[in-house]
Amino acid sequence: MNLVIIKYNAGNIESVNNALQRLGISAEITGDHEKIKAADKVIFPGVGEASTTMAYLKKEGLDKLIPSLSQPVLGICLGLQLMCSHSEEGDTPCLGIFEEKVKRFQPEPGMEFVTKVPHMGWNTITNLNSALFDESLNEQFVYFVHSYYATVGEHTAAVGNYINPFSAALHKDNFYATQFHPEKSGPVGAKILENFIKL
Repeated sequence: MNLVIIKYNAGNIESVNNALQRLGISAEITGDHEKIKAADKVIFPGVGEASTTMAYLKKEGLDKLIPSLSQPVLGICLGLQLMCSHSEEGDTPCLGIFEEKVKRFQPEPGMEFVTKVPHMGWNTITNLNSALFDESLNEQFVYFVHSYYATVGEHTAAVGNYINPFSAALHKDNFYATQFHPEKSGPVGAKILENFIKL
């Protein structure tokens, strides 16, 4: 199988590649448009800031390429946020694959020391509705690091709850995305990556 990880100016690419290698899966890290289009599966990871990353995607033409892909695509963390319609981070228009919007967590007044931003650590996922998941993964713990979240909407494929409910995963057609980091989520994350590979 020909698996590509999109190379761009956001971190976390190597940790995703390492997680795949632990599963015995090799991937090519590339920003080459033809290689991305020819891949059987594409992973779009990311850790970074929305506006500068979107500027880079536009400069490289990836803002047009990614939404045009027809094979299974998995966005991770910032990848999920950039696949949405708009992010409050830098007031950034995003790729528009999902209609959901990305907002910043806002703790209740006086609760800032209890519900800190970023949301960082292990939390459960529920309301699973995607081929990425099977029933055994409901209410399992996965690893999050994020200050911004996608709202719950039509394409929500898993729900997380921190300060308020949010989309822990999204799914539309051949596009899948997780706000959490499957590559850092132990056996549960490995199972989700395996499910993506089997699509």
